[in-house]
Amino acid sequence: MAAFLEVQNLTKTFGTTTVVKDVSFAFDKGEFISLLGPSGCGKTTILRMIAGFESPTAGSIRVDGHDITTLKPNQRQLGMVFQAYALFPNLNVGDNIGFGLKIAGMPAEERRARVEEMLKLIGLPGYEKRYPYEMSGGQQQRVALARAIAPRPRMLLLDEPLSALDAKIRVSLREEIRAIQLDLGITTVFVTHDQEEALSISDRIVVMHAGNIEQLGAPHEIYNQPATRFVATFVGQLNNIDATVLDPAAQTVSIDGQTVTVPHLPAGATANAPTTLTLRPEVACVGPREGNDITLSGTIADVTFLGSVIRLRVKLGGNTLSLDTFNDQRSAPPQRGEPITISLASKDLLVLAN
Repeated sequence: MAAFLEVQNLTKTFGTTTVVKDVSFAFDKGEFISLLGPSGCGKTTILRMIAGFESPTAGSIRVDGHDITTLKPNQRQLGMVFQAYALFPNLNVGDNIGFGLKIAGMPAEERRARVEEMLKLIGLPGYEKRYPYEMSGGQQQRVALARAIAPRPRMLLLDEPLSALDAKIRVSLREEIRAIQLDLGITTVFVTHDQEEALSISDRIVVMHAGNIEQLGAPHEIYNQPATRFVATFVGQLNNIDATVLDPAAQTVSIDGQTVTVPHLPAGATANAPTTLTLRPEVACVGPREGNDITLSGTIADVTFLGSVIRLRVKLGGNTLSLDTFNDQRSAPPQRGEPITISLASKDLLVLAN
């Protein structure tokens, strides 16, 4: 079965600067896709090309088997929600939601029923007579979402719709957006620079950097099996551990004078050569644990209380590692300067391409 959204060899150049470089991906109907990356990586430009607000320099875009590359935005049957709510301040909520329906010529009675349906869907029944200035930012963004999906678009495009909201509202609204998307079964492309947002609500994630796709995969794949150093450092916390190769054949290295066997070393590694290992903060633990075959001794350099999690900074010599452990209400957290022994599994040490 053909993919619902197909982007092939998409390139966009502004003057002498290429901001999207020969990008290709394909997604199935009903998937929630996030384009994730830092500012300037090309993710919003890709979304704008899908929407029709930018024309590709090269490449093509197909939706449900139809080439839409050269169609005008209003010919694509796509719904779009922007970072700024973009509601009409002189129209009440009902008229904002029904604006596209009115333009499309839907009869008034049918339009009122659809607006009422949308208000129930976004959890704001009875708000149709209110004006945008009478509503919170989160409520306004819900209205913008309802306006986008009211005409029953083939696909929904979201351009950092949560970035202007405070942290608590962002979390609740992203969960609502995901619930609505699942309920409608609508294919959705979501642009964000927030790794937590992308990991929590996506079926698959496209990690962008400098106009290129660094990795495409499910959230657990992106986090647990990062393909490049950029992905590993951009998505989640990461420890970089300086080590020295002892015996390439035996795959042993020295970490601050402590001998460790690792799953693999870079091709061409030689004895006494420096190498870098990486480790997620949550995979190491305080003290021994079944299955952990590496034990390292050090001193606690810092303790950060984050509520359910306590982040320890452990000095091992030349290296300092971050270690996340769950808060235990029955005991006080460790203190700076205390000696500590940590353990980890060698299989969790990563050697990443640059």
